[in-house]
Amino acid sequence: MLKLYFHPRSSYSRRVRIALIEKKIAYEEAVLEMAKGEHKAPEYLALNPYGRVPTITEDGLVLYESTAILNYLEATRPTPPLVPADPKGRALVDMHMKLCDIQLGRWTSVVVFPRRFVPKEKWDVPAMDAAMVEINKHIAALETQLTGKQYLVGEQFTLADICYLTLLYFLPVMEITPPPAVAAWLDRLLTRPSALATQPDR
Repeated sequence: MLKLYFHPRSSYSRRVRIALIEKKIAYEEAVLEMAKGEHKAPEYLALNPYGRVPTITEDGLVLYESTAILNYLEATRPTPPLVPADPKGRALVDMHMKLCDIQLGRWTSVVVFPRRFVPKEKWDVPAMDAAMVEINKHIAALETQLTGKQYLVGEQFTLADICYLTLLYFLPVMEITPPPAVAAWLDRLLTRPSALATQPDR
C-alpha cells in the first residue's frame, strides 16, 4: 500500500493529500512531528535525505518532491483524471505546476513562514517586502490568465489548481486581497471537499 509521510501544516503535503482524496486512493498515513525533529531522524533521512515532507513509498519506490508525487499518482491512477487528455493540455498543466513553485512558492515561504511561526521582532522585513513584490506580480499574471475562466487549464480541476490552492490559501496571512478572477477561482478551489478536509489548523 502507498504510504504518505507528511505534516498537516505543510502546504506541499496538502497537495498530495488533496490528490489522494480526489482520486479516492487508499493510503497509510505517517504523520511526522516536525516540532520534535522526527523529520531529521536517521530512519526518515534514509528515505528523504532533505528531511522535508511529503514523502511517499510504494512497492520499493520512494518519492519526495510534491509535483513528482502528483504526476506519479496521475500516471498510476488516471481515473478520475486530474490532467486533460490532450498533449497540449498536459503541457499547460506541467507549465503551471512549475511556475507555481518557481514564481510563487519560493516567495510565499519567505512571507508566510515567519508570519505563522516566528515572532514579529525576528522578521526579515526587507526580504519579506521584496517577496511581496514578486507575489503580487505573479498574482497579477494569474488574474490575466483566469479572466473568463473557471480553472487554469481546460476548464477542469487539475493538478495545477491543486498546486496553487495550497499556497494561495495563505493570502489572508500575507494580507493580500486577490483581484476578482483570482478571488473567484480560489473560492471555487477552497470549497472543494478535498480542500476542506485538509485545511490546516493555522
